[in-house]
Amino acid sequence: MQPALTATVNPAPPASPAAAKPWLFDFILLGALWGSSFLFTRLAVLEFGTFTSAGLRVVIGAAVLLLIVLVKGQIGGLAQHWRRSFFVGILNSAIPFVCFAWALLTITTGLSSIMNATVPLFGALVAWLWLKDRPNGSRILGLAIGFIGIVMLAWDSVSHKPGAAQAGGLNENVYPILVLLFACLCYGIAASFTKRFLSNVPPLLTAAGSQCGATLALLAPMLWFWPTHNPSLTAWAAMVMSGVVCTGLAYILFFRLIGRIGPAKAMTVTFLIPVFAVFFGVVFLGEAVTLWMLLCGLVIVCGTALSTGLLAVPVGRRG
Repeated sequence: MQPALTATVNPAPPASPAAAKPWLFDFILLGALWGSSFLFTRLAVLEFGTFTSAGLRVVIGAAVLLLIVLVKGQIGGLAQHWRRSFFVGILNSAIPFVCFAWALLTITTGLSSIMNATVPLFGALVAWLWLKDRPNGSRILGLAIGFIGIVMLAWDSVSHKPGAAQAGGLNENVYPILVLLFACLCYGIAASFTKRFLSNVPPLLTAAGSQCGATLALLAPMLWFWPTHNPSLTAWAAMVMSGVVCTGLAYILFFRLIGRIGPAKAMTVTFLIPVFAVFFGVVFLGEAVTLWMLLCGLVIVCGTALSTGLLAVPVGRRG
């Protein structure tokens, strides 16, 4: 706490929650954008295929971001940091996008988004081992609560796989789940790499460079596996939304969050993604929402608030 002011100074009014947490709007908006990305990827991958849908997403995202860089006259800054930002793009976009696109061919958007919520667990571990960013007791509690919410939601959703027999449940999904966990590990490494080597680079340049790097990595397989049929307008619309909104705009927000609150806290946005993914499923796909889903969503939100410092509880204090 700050020391008391003297009587000759008028004390400033207490800061509002929004002023105290200037990153909060970006945090919630990013959760909503990435929550919708599972819906768009699902619609696109069924017609474009794994590598083409992942490749087109980063191509569109790179084009949008490069246009903004050119308009702002910051192309020189992008050239200065291109090596590291390109490498981040491979870890943070190219590999995970391919993994999620492939998994969404066989499992639901809800289950995919649930697995994506393991990113903070990997991110916290990588940040702890690499950046020595040891989480305090309150954040550890938040991560644990968020993970419990994820497990609760997964238990209810794991057997809901479109177009497949319900018998077998998790056993049928084990390979997609392992692939998604690998993608989440890549996200965790990329976030700490960004904090370690690109923290002083403007978020726009990091986002643009990362998508250019991902584009170079996926360009050849995207063209090689280009579909022989013409995808529908719905698939193209989903592809455009995925590239422009869920990639171009979203990564600007993400790298800005990393600069403001660090990689471990920024990645806890993935706790919100399943909540938004379920919401979009209800609105656009007519999926049912149960009381159990709402309860799990509340648990996840509480865990997110604790793990990001939005809420804090005394943990491990003596006496």
